[in-house]
Amino acid sequence: MARQRSIFSLILVLLSTFIISCGSPSAAVAPPTYTAAQLEKIQAYIPDIQTVRDRVGELETLIKKSDWIYVGNFIHGPITEAKLNLTFVIPNLLPQDQSAARQITRDLSNHLIKIDQAAKAGNTQLALSNYQAVVTDLDKFLQLVPKASSSSEAS
Repeated sequence: MARQRSIFSLILVLLSTFIISCGSPSAAVAPPTYTAAQLEKIQAYIPDIQTVRDRVGELETLIKKSDWIYVGNFIHGPITEAKLNLTFVIPNLLPQDQSAARQITRDLSNHLIKIDQAAKAGNTQLALSNYQAVVTDLDKFLQLVPKASSSSEAS
């Protein structure tokens, strides 16, 4: 009889341990947020990226004029500098946004290469279609970036 009680007690202990471990509420994990340092680093690069985004219409004009030398200059000048700034922003984004930002940056690079190749071949249509993709890529990236209002409230 004592043996049955000890086995029964052991089963009850194991069963209660299992029930408690499965039934306990999990600790709520706060969603990741930006630190002040991350926001500061991101906001240091955004004005330059936004300036290039605002100027990217010049690239369309140059393509339509078939001014291929200036198309190349614009791609290898302001847009390449903005692309470099994008790479500086990526490590400061939230972890779930970093992979999307890296993919957007890769897509942007590929579209710029295609514009450059189209410029060398004098292919206006190919250059214009990739120009549209460049605009879309820049807009997608800027949507991933936290808005400046959250850092201006701290100022």
